Amino acid sequence: MEKRSYTWFERRRRTKALDLAQEQISKALDTVTLLCQATKSISEGNKKEATQRIENLFRTEEEVDRLRMEVFKELTKGAALFADYREDLLHLVKRLDTLADHVKDAARCWEMLLDTKIPKEFQENTMQMTATLVECAQALRGSIEKLATNPAEAVEGAKKVDEIEHEVDTIYLKTKASFVKYGEQMNSGAMVIFDDLIEFIEQASDMCADTADYIVILATRE
Repeated sequence: MEKRSYTWFERRRRTKALDLAQEQISKALDTVTLLCQATKSISEGNKKEATQRIENLFRTEEEVDRLRMEVFKELTKGAALFADYREDLLHLVKRLDTLADHVKDAARCWEMLLDTKIPKEFQENTMQMTATLVECAQALRGSIEKLATNPAEAVEGAKKVDEIEHEVDTIYLKTKASFVKYGEQMNSGAMVIFDDLIEFIEQASDMCADTADYIVILATRE
């Protein structure tokens, strides 16, 4: 995935913790794209490609987790950051780590469902959910990037995240409402796993919105 520049971090005194946090945030948001790609492969019946993309997602999430721990270690060393900025960094890193966790859990559900016949409507709705989640993550990425250069645009970007998150919720509820219709086509175990799958996607979008709310708070300080 391409390397991004987060000016809000770069305006602060350069430290290893900031560098690690920037990388962690990028990789956390990248997991969303990988989930969407895996979902697309599954909807196209390409199990081998889906498996590879899920494995790539797992590796990326492990990196996110490792980087989170590295950031925490650096901050406990008394890195050259003001106390407020240390707290800001911790909040962002924790939120993005949780986002990646939800995405990883969704991918695990897909992994368990690879040999299960999923109704076409479920596949289409999940594809729509993950594609919308990608839009949500991209809007969040843009909002973070605008923190220092244009706080007003960062706030507008955060509002966009919230709007897109509502779209994910709408698809999620529509999919849940259709469970009764397909109850006889899927066994109860597969239905439970699929329910978990869309729940984790919905939780990932919630975390994007939660992070966007925090971006608004940071933007007011700029």
